[in-house]
Order: sequence, then structure tokens, then C-alpha cells
Amino acid sequence: MDYWLIAAKLVTAFIALWLMTRLLGKKEISQLTPFDFISSLMLSELVGNTIYDREAHYAMLLYALAVWMGLSLALEKIVQLLPWLSVPLSGRPDIVIRDGSVDERAMKRNKLDMHQIGMLLREQSVFSVKEVAYAIFEPNGSLSVMKKPNADTPTREELRLPDKPIEMPVILIDQGYMERDALQEIERDETWLKALLQEQGVERIRDVYYAEWSEAEGLHLQMKKRCGTVT
Repeated sequence: MDYWLIAAKLVTAFIALWLMTRLLGKKEISQLTPFDFISSLMLSELVGNTIYDREAHYAMLLYALAVWMGLSLALEKIVQLLPWLSVPLSGRPDIVIRDGSVDERAMKRNKLDMHQIGMLLREQSVFSVKEVAYAIFEPNGSLSVMKKPNADTPTREELRLPDKPIEMPVILIDQGYMERDALQEIERDETWLKALLQEQGVERIRDVYYAEWSEAEGLHLQMKKRCGTVT
């Protein structure tokens, strides 16, 4: 009897979840807001506990699904009627890079570090902060990037120039901390980095918010706001 009850609950839950997805609209995983993600986790926990709990009768599953569907639809309608609720529920986009300069406050608000930003930029085929006019951190965790006009240059093939070796910039300093593994990767040491910083008029590594290095472009750095900005 338990097996038939579990099967009936599973079929009911499957149909109900499909119906809720159709009613609430289709969303890819990458489009889910934090609220959507938490809501889906709670729903899966609710359905799972109800299906395998012997004391949870079939009517309880139907009731739980109906209440959850009602709450979800009501919330969607409320947000449509009161658009100002969309920001506190879903979050707002936040500009984290402006004209090649990282916004420290926006980074702290969104609990981001430069390695995370670097990964999100590379997903947009951007390998250096210098190329970015604006980078907007979206509520779903993605990054929208607008390149600087001079970053969209013609290809070497279009200009009929010989091939140039491709090199990826390496992060050497992240929020005042030196990346020793990155230094080893480019076969340099702390003394070399300090000498390079001194050439830029920087005395202390902890005053640097972000620094990246490439053999072709050299050192690109941004000072912490209280110290001013150097590039």
C-alpha cells in the first residue's frame, strides 16, 4: 500500500510542479533570482518530506502544493501591481566597474573579490579590467559588460598584420594582498613586484586594491580609494 501511495504522491507532485512552472513562466537556471532559487529549494524540500512521510496523507500533499502555488501566484501579481517591490524581492543591478576602475563599495555590497570578477569577465570574453567601460552585476549573479570603444579594435587579420602571441593578464594583488602563486606562475618574486610598484610611486602593497600584469601591457593597478587612484 505504501508503494502505491508514494507513486500517487510522486505523480501528483510531478503534475503540480509542471503546472506551477507553466503558470509562473519559464526561466532558465541562469535567470533565477536569489528569491526564486530559495523558493525552489523550499518547494523541493516540502514535496520530498510529504511524499515519504507515512503520516503525511495524500490530502496533505495536495493542500501543501495548493497553498504554495497560491502564495507564488499572489506574489507575482503583487509585484506586477506594486513594481517597487521588485527591488527588495529580487535585488537591483549594481555597477561594479566604471571606465576600467573597480568600485570598491559595490564590490563589498555584493561580497565579490577580483578573482570572481575576473571569472565573470572571462565568460564575456574580456580578459582585462582596462577593456571595460561598464560592468553591471545582475541580481541573478551574472555580469553584463560594455567594452570601451577602443577595445573593439579591428582584428590583426583585417589589418593584415602578422600574428601576435596571445597572453592572459595575471592578477598579482587583490584588495591589498599579494598573490604569491601568481608571482611564481610568471617566474617573478616579491622584490620584483615591489620595485615595479615603486616605479609607479606606490610604497605599500596593502594600499593597492587591484593589480594585474601582462608582458605586453606591463602593470595595471588601482589604488584603494583612500589613497587615490593610479593606473
